[in-house]
Amino acid sequence: MLTGDQWQQLLEGFLAESQDLMLRCEESLRELQETPDSESAINELFRAIHTVKGSAGLLGLDLVVHFVHDFENVLMAVRDGHQSLDDPLIELSYRCCDHLATLIEAAGTGSGADPDPDKSERLKAALNQYLPSQERHDMTASAQAPAVEALPAGGDRDTWHISVRFHEDLFRDGFDPASFVRFLSQIGQITDINLIDNLIPDNLKQFDPEACYLGLEVRLYTAAGKREIEDAFEFIRENTFLRILPPDSKTDDYLQLLAELPDTQARLGEILLAVGAITDTELQQALNLQASTVSNKRLGECLVEQAAAAPEVVSDALKRQQKKTRPSDSGGFLRVSARKLDDLINQVGELVVAAAGAQMLANRRQDPEFSEVCEEIHQHLEHIRETSLQLRMVEMGEIFNRFHRVVRETADTLNKQIRLELEGAETELDKSLVDRLYDPLVHMVRNAMDHGLEGPDERTAAGKPAEGRVRLSAFHESGMIVIEIEDDGRGINLARVREKAISQGVISADDELDDKALAHLIFHPGLSTAKAVSNLSGRGVGMDSVRQDIEALRGSVEIDNRPGRGCCMRIRLPLTLAIIDGFLVSVADQFFVIPTDWVTECIEAPRALKRDQRSGYLELRGQALPFISMKQHFSLPGNPPQRSSMVVIAQGEERAGLLVDELHGEIQTVIKPLGPLFDHLPDIAGGTILGSGQVALTLDVPGILTSVRAMEAAIH
Repeated sequence: MLTGDQWQQLLEGFLAESQDLMLRCEESLRELQETPDSESAINELFRAIHTVKGSAGLLGLDLVVHFVHDFENVLMAVRDGHQSLDDPLIELSYRCCDHLATLIEAAGTGSGADPDPDKSERLKAALNQYLPSQERHDMTASAQAPAVEALPAGGDRDTWHISVRFHEDLFRDGFDPASFVRFLSQIGQITDINLIDNLIPDNLKQFDPEACYLGLEVRLYTAAGKREIEDAFEFIRENTFLRILPPDSKTDDYLQLLAELPDTQARLGEILLAVGAITDTELQQALNLQASTVSNKRLGECLVEQAAAAPEVVSDALKRQQKKTRPSDSGGFLRVSARKLDDLINQVGELVVAAAGAQMLANRRQDPEFSEVCEEIHQHLEHIRETSLQLRMVEMGEIFNRFHRVVRETADTLNKQIRLELEGAETELDKSLVDRLYDPLVHMVRNAMDHGLEGPDERTAAGKPAEGRVRLSAFHESGMIVIEIEDDGRGINLARVREKAISQGVISADDELDDKALAHLIFHPGLSTAKAVSNLSGRGVGMDSVRQDIEALRGSVEIDNRPGRGCCMRIRLPLTLAIIDGFLVSVADQFFVIPTDWVTECIEAPRALKRDQRSGYLELRGQALPFISMKQHFSLPGNPPQRSSMVVIAQGEERAGLLVDELHGEIQTVIKPLGPLFDHLPDIAGGTILGSGQVALTLDVPGILTSVRAMEAAIH
């Protein structure tokens, strides 16, 4: 019997797999919206739903299985050409996927109760309307139907033979043989079934009540493929004897597929996998058998001996094989817990700190051999660091694709015609950032649709297409990732923003702000230009929350406002929050780390600068550069040195200088949070331990630039 931890692990695996499958369902539905006759999309949708149903059935999650069964019947009717796929059915499929996700979430909490049974019944009734009358009758009568059904006329050619011998630990592992029979009955008709019990000991004293001595011989009439049948035994496949013999018609199908294949240089196993004649598991078992024999059997002989493939299929595949080639990369994937990756990154971070300490010690001792070894360790560690960080990188498409639904549902709510465009979905970002980025993006996209885009009549009167456009794009720039949310609407009404800011006391009527400063007022808490509060906006908390969330990720938000033509919100973020390349500086006895991605250059500070000057301007290549003194900004004690340096930082077109005492060069460092006791510290993103054991504070560069803007506003 499974322990609680083992069961929880199985359940977590099901939930993670189901989440991926639901994303695949949404992608398939989006493709079907654009091309309703796409066979590949409907097949992908059907496979995803079918896999959810199969996995849920093996885990005994009847709540999920019963709902998916009706949904699957409709998809099967569409796939087989008995039902056309129109917009109402696509919309119903979206709602079914939403409800299925809710049921899966409920199953994950251990609840066997339907959280919304009325909705389940309404959706089932709606699905039933899309089935032919005979199939509706079959669905109604299925509960009373016997497990073994009559074989359709002429159906023996589509009947598979399944031979299975369960492992004796089946009961101990928490499985019931009947659950596999139920699953098979859901993908086809069981026309014959025989219980094999000859392994039960004659002497009852030797009988173990916790052991399984059973086997099954099953005849299954189904349109499913071999892989779908094998999926029924996915969780017990490793220790179970399983043979799946195809019907004659399926062998004919394999031969026909092989005849249609172009000449190939692939290996025999790859050819048979490509046409579905064998499964990955059967191929691996045949390879194991081939390796264990001393008679040098060929792979084809092993496959026939195991009854994995018909002799004529293997023979025809061998004719298609031109020559042996080197093994190819299987391209497989391994699911790893995000927590394990986080632990790995943390350990690599500690190695970075330890290596820096060793390098510092080698330099202090002036030992060339020690220094050479430290340098070699540093090079290997750099490679490990980059590889480790790549493990946590995911494509932006993971969250971009969710916005098709957000845009569609919001457009329906607002009665607007809106088209979503995605660019740079393949751009990669740290998984921890992606998870925390979704909510701010939802706020900004909805804000663009509600405030930015006009209604169809207003757009037509302005000479624009009736359909509005929202564009989400991502790209890399100067070691950072840039995400843009752009619309072609009316833009930000700066006059209304100013009016609202004055009425709420954010600014006074005498304050003179440029367009950029006015636009950034929309991030002020409680400030909203909406004329009425709705379910989408109007409370003045969305954009303030966006700014806080982005700054918590050490990022920044820029606004490119184009009145009458639209608006572009531009988010800049570091690629990772874990290990960074930093530039180490010191002021008095305090060390600071500035992320290298923000640093453009370092110059010697002019001697004419006053030692106690908090901020000001200096000329850099004919342009005014605002700067602040780090010593004065953080109120650090001590006298300034005779010579100081200026570190120039930049964010987009915005630049500023940081006046520091000493420059110590580039380092790799791990950013650690300082804890709630230090949350009030302005312009500090975290801390790190240097190789010497000293603590260095990591600067929050966007926060520093905000302080510079405040300084400029005060001067003006």
